[in-house]
Amino acid sequence: MQNGSVTTPFGRRPMSLALVRRQVATAEIAPGKTADKWKVFRDASEARQLLGLQDRSLAVLDALLSFYPDNELRQDAQLIVFPSNAQLTLRAHGIAGATLRRHLALLVEAGLIVRKDSANGKRYARKDRAGEIENAFGFDISPLLLRAEELAGMAQKVAADRVAFRRTKESLTICRRDVRKLITAAVEEGAAGDWATVEDIYIGLVSRIPRSPTMLEVAAILEEMELLRSEIVNLLDSQQKAANNSSNDAHNERHIQNSNPESIHDFEPSSEKELGATPERKSGLRSETMRTFPLGLVLKACPEIIAYGPNGAISNWRELMAAAVVVRSMLGVSPSAYQDACETMGPENAATTIACILERSGHINSAGAYLRDLTMRARRGEFSVGPAIMALLRANGHGEHVTGKAS
Repeated sequence: MQNGSVTTPFGRRPMSLALVRRQVATAEIAPGKTADKWKVFRDASEARQLLGLQDRSLAVLDALLSFYPDNELRQDAQLIVFPSNAQLTLRAHGIAGATLRRHLALLVEAGLIVRKDSANGKRYARKDRAGEIENAFGFDISPLLLRAEELAGMAQKVAADRVAFRRTKESLTICRRDVRKLITAAVEEGAAGDWATVEDIYIGLVSRIPRSPTMLEVAAILEEMELLRSEIVNLLDSQQKAANNSSNDAHNERHIQNSNPESIHDFEPSSEKELGATPERKSGLRSETMRTFPLGLVLKACPEIIAYGPNGAISNWRELMAAAVVVRSMLGVSPSAYQDACETMGPENAATTIACILERSGHINSAGAYLRDLTMRARRGEFSVGPAIMALLRANGHGEHVTGKAS
């Protein structure tokens, strides 16, 4: 049974008030209190990070407990073990002497054991005539009994934190997958929006995830990733609603053209004569005689696309087509939708169509869906870029000066 006396360390090891408090606290163990030493050890092992311990420290603690003969720690028992360093080294799997001393000091610092040094620093037990241990000098393991409930609580907290951490990481993994696939689907299917910027935000969030993240770091990134996912879903939902209304918009296009010649819906012709309809168009094939307007006329009608050309200028059709590729990405038009337009209208007319859409982008809910609709109409022979060019020229104040002929 512990007498609650305070013993100062032997040799050069310093004394501290914390050591005094720990030694005095051992006298406060409730009478009759018991605990399974291996359960306490498992709890301490679980809580090792909170205690500031390493795996080697636990190996030394395991070795110390092996010198206590009973499995049960009791308040009324002698709770001091006194193995030599050689014996400890053997049971701690051959740990080096310097390493052993360092980890013993860590166990003392963590408050799991207390040194009870003899006058000469040796570890031994003095027995009475009956052979019972009367006094012992070595390592007092009574703090383990004193803190049994505390260590159990720490172990439960660590286990709960680990489960929460795992679930948070799983949620982040799922959210990352959702965002990645939603962006891909939006781009491939031509949903309107600045998806390049959205993807940059996503990549920025992923790049902030450390190799060994903490719970706080994962939770913070998860919160931002969930917000990004919510924004994407809301945007796509609005695009879906716009797509559902696009058929109604198509029915109204001719009426809008007749009542407002500056509308983007002037993409639609007023008659098949304007289209120069041919049997090939009626059969769904692109006509080889589909009109291509002079580049200068296109640029006069659609000046905004010039800024997207190489070095901020466009001097030939190749540069206009290069600028159209940049603009179609900016408008959220998928590569497949633009490729389909090129195959149906021809690359020059497809680029011109993109330039026209850019001019009136503020009036279009979904550039990708609109381009697909125009491509479908062009395939049926019901669309040409002529009316759009003329309408934009009139809107820009050039209508009365247009005399150029199609090439």
